[in-house]
Amino acid sequence: MEAGGLTPSPDWSAPWFAPLAHQGRAVSSAIEKGQPLPQALGAQPTCPVRFVSQEALPPGVAYERFIFDTGQVPTRENLHDFFNGLCWQRYPLTKQRLNRLQATEIAAAGIGAVRGPVRDALTLFDENAALLQAPDAIWNALLARDWHALFVTHRAQWAHARLVLFGHALLEKLAAPYKSITAHVLREPVPLALRDDLAAWDAWTAERLSAPWLASKPFTPLPVLGVPGWWPPNEAPDFYADAAVFRAPRA
Repeated sequence: MEAGGLTPSPDWSAPWFAPLAHQGRAVSSAIEKGQPLPQALGAQPTCPVRFVSQEALPPGVAYERFIFDTGQVPTRENLHDFFNGLCWQRYPLTKQRLNRLQATEIAAAGIGAVRGPVRDALTLFDENAALLQAPDAIWNALLARDWHALFVTHRAQWAHARLVLFGHALLEKLAAPYKSITAHVLREPVPLALRDDLAAWDAWTAERLSAPWLASKPFTPLPVLGVPGWWPPNEAPDFYADAAVFRAPRA
């Protein structure tokens, strides 16, 4: 992030940014006026943390543990932490649950050379997860990695689906989109009864997350720019023929 603005500057009209667009525009505007990122993120009644400069994190203290102990999120002046802050504001219950699970794992095992399966899964969710509400035909094709069925045969069914991106590293990549960007979709359909209520999605997700479940790696890959209506290039007939992106299932 350069002084005076975000680099690259997110296109808030892009469909993948829609859940964050309102607060994203507000925080971007504050940054453009010269506010540091922690100040631009500000305080919201629904957000359980406040944002502080990265320098507030003492040397040798684990980032996740510091957040858990203090309710403060050390924040660097970059796009990665910008999206992390927006996700804390938009999905406070899920972010808080992830942080609590991370802190519990750190308390039990300390900080070692490897994170372990639970912390690996927690980090993967936090950085790259997506949530999907969709008809069965889409879910079946996604889980089978049948990309032609998912994006071509059942293309019209996407009008009845909603994909919400949670991972802040995933969102950061989409500030400069490229074809191979892939999300890890939680292998649990968001209930149709929740409809478009993202606060309810947040509560539902937070309740689902547990250390044993996450350690089982309950994710499936999805090249997000293949979603119909999300990126004009995917209207081309040969878009999904790229086997380097739309990979067949492993034998």
